[in-house]
Amino acid sequence: MKVFLDTNVMLDFLGECEPFFETAESIVNQSDKGKITIFVSALSFATCNYFLSKKFGEAISRGKIIKFKILSEIVALDEMIIDKSILSTFSDFEDELQYFSALKANCQYVVTRNEKDFKNSEIPVLSPSGFIEFYLNSKS
Repeated sequence: MKVFLDTNVMLDFLGECEPFFETAESIVNQSDKGKITIFVSALSFATCNYFLSKKFGEAISRGKIIKFKILSEIVALDEMIIDKSILSTFSDFEDELQYFSALKANCQYVVTRNEKDFKNSEIPVLSPSGFIEFYLNSKS
C-alpha cells in the first residue's frame, strides 16, 4: 500500500508533537514493519528540518531526518509538479505541491491533518487517525 504523508504528519512524528505524535508514530511503524510504503515530498524534508532545528538543534534535527529517510520514499519536486500546482484549483500552493507529488508517486492515499485542503483530490484523503482506523479494519 502506497501512502503519501503530508508535511504536517511527518512533522508530528519527527517533532514528537502532542497530541498527534502517537498516531503519526503508528503509521510510521507500519512502514518500518514493511506493511505500507510511505512517500513524502522532498519539500517536506526542508520544511521539517527548519522547524525541527529550531526545536531540537541542528544535529538532532539532521539525525531525525536521516532516520526518517530510511523509512520513506522521496518524491522529487519537479517542473511537472510545479506546473500542475500553478494551474490547480486548490486554495493553498503547498498543498497542491503535496497533492501532485502523491499523484506522481501513484499513492493510494494522502494522509494529512488538513483534509479540507484536499477537497478536490482524486485519491482518498484521510486524517492520521482515520487512516489507522481504515488500515486496521482492512486487515481484519
